[in-house]
Parts: sequence; C-alpha cells; structure tokens
Amino acid sequence: MEITGITVWQKTLPLTKPYWLSGGRLKFEALDSTFVRIETRDGLIGWGEGCPWGETYLPAFGGGIRAGLDVLAPVLIGENAGDIERLNRAMDRALPGHPYAKAALDAALWDLAGKRAGAPLFELFGGAEGAEAGVAVNSSISTGTPEEMVALINAARAQGYRTHSAKVGGADIAADIARIEAIEAALPADEHITYDVNRAWVPGVAIQVMQAVSGVARGWFEQPCETLDQCAVVAAHTTQPIMLDECLHTFQDHLDAWKRSAGQGCKIKPNRLGGLTKTRQVRDFCVAVGWQMHVEDVGGTVLADTAALHLALSTPQENRLASWLGHAHLVDDFAPGEGARNQGGVVRLDPSKPGIGVEPPEDWLGAPFKAYA
Repeated sequence: MEITGITVWQKTLPLTKPYWLSGGRLKFEALDSTFVRIETRDGLIGWGEGCPWGETYLPAFGGGIRAGLDVLAPVLIGENAGDIERLNRAMDRALPGHPYAKAALDAALWDLAGKRAGAPLFELFGGAEGAEAGVAVNSSISTGTPEEMVALINAARAQGYRTHSAKVGGADIAADIARIEAIEAALPADEHITYDVNRAWVPGVAIQVMQAVSGVARGWFEQPCETLDQCAVVAAHTTQPIMLDECLHTFQDHLDAWKRSAGQGCKIKPNRLGGLTKTRQVRDFCVAVGWQMHVEDVGGTVLADTAALHLALSTPQENRLASWLGHAHLVDDFAPGEGARNQGGVVRLDPSKPGIGVEPPEDWLGAPFKAYA
C-alpha cells in the first residue's frame, strides 16, 4: 500500500452563530480547516482533517498545519501506508511537536487501514462497546446570563441531548455561582452537566466558586485553571470531580496529571494529541488507571467528528462519557445524514462503511491548496 500522493485543501467553516467560552473572553465565528487526501498505488484513498478551534483556544492555527505539511508530507511519500506507528515515529523525528500538523495525516492513514481491511475503524480500535445503545453526545452551552443558559439547555433537550457542557468562568464569582445554581435548579434528575471553565479561573476563584456550589452542583468542573499545576491545587482543596482538557497535550501530561491526582477524568482529542494513534494510546492509559473520558475532537466537520467517534465507540462504557460534535455548530455540511450524527442524544456508526465512513466531495472542497508526490 505504497503512498504515491498527498493532496491538501483549505476550507473556512463559518459557525451558525458566534460562540463564546472561557467566561466570555474568547469568541469564535469561523474555523480554518485543513483536509488531506492520501493516495496509494493500489488505488485506495484515505481522508483526514485538521481543524483547531480558532487561534486563541490552544497553541495551534490553521496556517501552521499547512506549513507543517510541507515538512511532513514528503516523509510519507513512497512509504507503506499500513505502517502507521512507524510513520508516526518518522513524523515525530522530522518535526518534533506540532501535533495538529500530524493529526490529519494520521487519520488518513487509519482511513486507509480500515478500507484495506474492509472494516470500520472502531473494529480496528478494539471493537464496539454498546453499539446498539450508541455513544451519548453532549450539547455545548455558550456563556450567558443564567436565563440565557437555561434556555439554551432547554433547546438542546428538544434535540435529544441529555448531557450538557455549560461554559462558565471569569472573575465575577457571584455571576458564576448564579449561573450554576440556576442550571442545577432547572436540570432534570436524569440529565448530566459539566461546567466547562476553559481555564478562565485562577485557583483562588475556582476554589471559592466550587466550594460555594458544592451542595448543589452534580457534575464535573472542566479545566478550571490555565495549567496542570493550578488545577492540581484546586483538586487538593475541593471535593467536586475535575475534568482536565486544555493542559493535556502529550501522554506524559496525562501521566503527570494522574500521578498528582489533578483530576478524575479528561477529554482526549485526536487533533490536540497528534492523531488517532496517540489518542488511542492515551485512551488505553486512562482505562488502565480508571479515568473517565470524553472522546471527541477539537473542531471541524463530520469527517473529524466521525473519526473521533470511532475511538469513542471502542472505549469501555464505564470509562466513556458523552462526546461533542463540532459539526453541529457549522453552517456548511457536506454529507447530511452521514457519519457521526446526533440521533436523539446518541451517535450510532454504520458498521457497513469501512474506514472513517465519510468523505468530503472535491467539488465542495474547491481547488487544492497544495499537492505532494
């Protein structure tokens, strides 16, 4: 399965409405996504997508992905696409770090592997866990007044969501307490909630808010502070479970967080970690230590979402929390009804479709950004 060519596209993906997080300090209106297609001598084609959530969410941006591909794509040309772990090591030697630049290529390699085997990726990742029930998906509730956020949760419930991620955070302690108390008062007993701070609190504020609502808050608090060190301080002085996210970029970060008892769970995202290969390694570690996980991607179309949901579906149910679908926030949808879709609050993947199971049409992508051969 010799790699003979790699083609790259850039696509701007407008959001259906502005999206605020981190206590309102970060605003997003469009995403810069990069699509890659890997071609092989025997005619198979694999697709992958790299899409940061804007430029201010994490240390990554779309232009950096495409610049990194100038270094990484030539490393893969002429190689056997089936040697996925070896090729990941080769990419790490050629360009240390820069996980976003590697994620799309790694996804395309896995897409090829699934197509060659005639199997969906979740079978290659260990087999489906609870395939009939599907993978629960969670809403994403933008920061606002208590009334606005409750209204958004009610609207999400009408779409089938029973797990919600509510964006809180900032320096106004009273405002965050009011948001959390209002949401808890309105939330049915059979629904689940995570309060996603997106690193907006300093440790003192995090401790004050979390302790003030400890008698009512039922859910997780996600990434309360900027760094792992700060989150560890909060974990040592509060009782609510902490979900780590933006401070975890490598396997070593997850190991350090576990050693320090900085949280009880995490979000694992292929684009942030450098691809499905490394995300699967982290997933297996989290299962071994008893962490719970949201398995999802950072952003992008149904292509990125579906690739991540294959890994989610193969994760043990006792370790698997709900996944988020980035494509639900986009104006454009190149494959309506295909891939990972919210069906009454869950995603069920089609076992008859090999590989990732969804492909962007070239007429939707437009003219290629660059090609390597």
